[in-house]
Amino acid sequence: MEWLDLSPEEWNAVRLSIKVATWAMVASLPPGILIALLLARGKFWGKSVLNGIVHLPLIMPPVVTGYLLLLTFGRRGPVGAFLAEHFGIVFSFRWTGAALACGVMGFPLMVRAIRLSIEAIDRRLEAAAGTLGANPAWVFLTITLPLTLPGVIAGMILSFAKAMGEFGATITFVSNIPGETQTLPSAIYTFTQVPGGDAGALRLTLVSIVISMAALIASEALSRRLGRRMDLE
Repeated sequence: MEWLDLSPEEWNAVRLSIKVATWAMVASLPPGILIALLLARGKFWGKSVLNGIVHLPLIMPPVVTGYLLLLTFGRRGPVGAFLAEHFGIVFSFRWTGAALACGVMGFPLMVRAIRLSIEAIDRRLEAAAGTLGANPAWVFLTITLPLTLPGVIAGMILSFAKAMGEFGATITFVSNIPGETQTLPSAIYTFTQVPGGDAGALRLTLVSIVISMAALIASEALSRRLGRRMDLE
C-alpha cells in the first residue's frame, strides 16, 4: 500500500486545505447568521436583491467569482489597495486570499441552512420571552440562536465541505503556489497535468472524499443530537 503514502508536498496541500476551509467557515459565520436573520425576518426594500447577491456565487462560474475578487481585493483593487496600505493585509496570491475565495463560495450554503432553521422557529416562543420583559437582543441570544443551532452547524459544515472542494475561484484569485495557495483541488489538478501524476491525483482525491464525507456525517450526527436534546427540553 505504498502508493497511499503521501509525500511532504501532498501533506502540505492537505494541511493547507483544512486551514483554509476552517478559516473560511469561521470568518463566514458571523455575517452568515446576520444575513440569514435579515432574509428570514427582515422587511425592507431590496430584500430580493440582497438574496440574489448572496446566492450569486452558486450560479456564476467560479472563475468569474475569482476574477471579481481579484479586481476588488487584488493589490490594485479598491479594497485590496486600501487594506494593504493601511493595515498591511494582502489577499492576492496568499493563503488568506484562498480562505476569502472559499468563504465567498460557501457563504450561500451557510446562509440558506441558517435561514431555513430560523424560519422554522415558532415565533410564539420569542413573543412569550418578550412579554416577560426580555429585550430583542436577549431574546435572540437565549431563544432564537439556541433553536437555530442545528441549522448553524449544518451551514458551517456545508461551508467547510464546499471550501475543501473549491477550485475555480481560488486558482483565479490566488493562483496555484505550492506551500502557499496550493490546496487539495489545485494539487490534484497539477498532478493531472504531469506525466505519471495519476497516482498522486488519486491519493489526494481519496483524501478529499474522506474529509468531506467525515464532515457531512459529523454535521448530520450533531444536528440530530441537538434536535433530540431540544425536543426533550
